[in-house]
Amino acid sequence: MPKPFDIAIAGAGIGGLTAALTLHARGHRVRVFEAVKAIEPLGVGINVLPHAVAVLSELGLADALDAVSIRTKEVVFANRFGQTIYADPRGAEGGYSHPQYSIHRGALQMLLLDAVRARIGAENLFTGARLQSFDQSETAIRAYFGEPNRSTSIDCDVLIAADGIHSVVRRKHHPGEGLPKWNGVMMWRGTTRAPAFLSGRSMVQAGHRDAKFVCYPIAQFDDGTALLNWIADIRVGDGSVPPGREDWNKPGRVEDLMPIFGDWRFDYLDVPQVIRAASAIFEFPMVDRDPLPCWSFGRVGLLGDAAHPMYPIGSNGATQAILDARAIADALSQHDEVEPALLAYDAARRPATSAIIEMNRREGLDAVLDLVHTRAPGGFNRLEDVVDPAEIARMIQAYKSAAGHRTQ
Repeated sequence: MPKPFDIAIAGAGIGGLTAALTLHARGHRVRVFEAVKAIEPLGVGINVLPHAVAVLSELGLADALDAVSIRTKEVVFANRFGQTIYADPRGAEGGYSHPQYSIHRGALQMLLLDAVRARIGAENLFTGARLQSFDQSETAIRAYFGEPNRSTSIDCDVLIAADGIHSVVRRKHHPGEGLPKWNGVMMWRGTTRAPAFLSGRSMVQAGHRDAKFVCYPIAQFDDGTALLNWIADIRVGDGSVPPGREDWNKPGRVEDLMPIFGDWRFDYLDVPQVIRAASAIFEFPMVDRDPLPCWSFGRVGLLGDAAHPMYPIGSNGATQAILDARAIADALSQHDEVEPALLAYDAARRPATSAIIEMNRREGLDAVLDLVHTRAPGGFNRLEDVVDPAEIARMIQAYKSAAGHRTQ
């Protein structure tokens, strides 16, 4: 094996923590620097796709992940009346080698954080340490972490920027990029304890490009109820007027959702009731950034949302960051020099994630919903009268193949 490197990671989100664990497992020295002073289990539900679960399983986290997740059985695509367009089996039911998990984002982050503290050592995790700037030579990196005018410098061989959509490293190398790009869709997110629906492990995506409701369980209870994670998307503009800097903690209002979703009552899911019963609602614009021509800059590499922020279509956000983590660990463990390693990582991951960004801008898997809505906006008696089911299956499989889904 090539010599181990001294690696600093900016950002203790899902991508940064997974990278820390994969790199440590390959024998590298790793330190993680997180901007917030206290890492808390924030956010709402996410899905981790089987090919990312494989990475976490390789790290010995399968049992811990299984204990705090729901094994997603299927993704059901439906129209705004709840009529099934296509049910796509996932996990074991779909022939995958690993499950797909529905999980609270904070629960996954805490699971990874606990593993980092146990394996790498709490002394190598620094909070209240936002990346401010960095310099590099042919042989080393000097990075500055902390608050403006009160930063501390550290020296390392490699700097991995997993510092999110507003990455300091990305902004330094692409200073004219500006704010993330908005497509005109506003997302409202919440969690609600409610009766389980369909299989009890189903995700439903219902509606069309201008109004979509996504719902799936992230916890189950003995009384037959579940903690449902839901996302309500409404197209409120064309994206030409920026919504301002996004804020994950901005409260949302039920009143903004009822004019669209107030009568979306399915046989298996009462959408307005789920919205009204939420413990809290948050509002967030659907944003991304253009694909980059490169992610590596000498001894510095981008990872996760710093590299490829994308619309949350197809459950790719956390999954692609986890795949980045394994790829960068592979590259740094197969090369004697940093720059060739990061270039190899770039070549392995950038084309695939760039393709997903572009696919998601063309609606991604949601194109299935749009097709049926366009042909039968008032619903249908038989799907076959609207569209050939084989055409729907081809559309879904084409997206999944491009996004890296692999069955056994």
